[in-house]
Amino acid sequence: MLPTSLPQRQQLRQQLRARRRALTPGQQAVAAQQLAHQLHQQSWFQASRRILVYLPNDGEIDPLPLVKLALTMNKEIYLPVLHPLAPRLLWLVRWLPGSTPMEKNRFGIPEPRLKGYGLERHRQIPPWAVDSVLLPLVGFDRQGGRLGMGGGFYDRTFDIRKSRPRQPRLIGLAHTCQEVDSLPVAAWDVPLQGIVTPEAFYPAKGI
Repeated sequence: MLPTSLPQRQQLRQQLRARRRALTPGQQAVAAQQLAHQLHQQSWFQASRRILVYLPNDGEIDPLPLVKLALTMNKEIYLPVLHPLAPRLLWLVRWLPGSTPMEKNRFGIPEPRLKGYGLERHRQIPPWAVDSVLLPLVGFDRQGGRLGMGGGFYDRTFDIRKSRPRQPRLIGLAHTCQEVDSLPVAAWDVPLQGIVTPEAFYPAKGI
């Protein structure tokens, strides 16, 4: 595991991204199945009705086996969509794999097509209405610290701690090789309640 300080964030981000990209397709597939197994054992996951996930990119651990499992449990699955008007914010849009029209955003990541932000708006829910948010990350520590890609999309979208009594559970998903000893916390960072890897669930707080 690697020590960190604020000036080292960018260097650490590059190192950890290289680690996860180095995993073979076979290793990624096994990790995705093990991740689904770990999550299915959690009581908070079983109780969650609305779950936000992501589509993997740049070596991120794949939540799709978990999505298939969640759909058999009659859970609603949502994907993040880049807000068309407000910078660095996300919309949460209902996703039905195989039937929801998709398009790539400016980062090359598929997301539900908004169709001019009109007829499809009924599939969107506000951030406080989702039960569990399964976030991608670049690095993590066991205190709930998360190193993201640096855009701040999730931090800004889920910074609802003062405005809403109901808050979603924020859980990071990662490969084991993405763990570090500790991460510096910036004022704008929204802490996680836990991290799930293929090997274990690490609760931080609020679980």
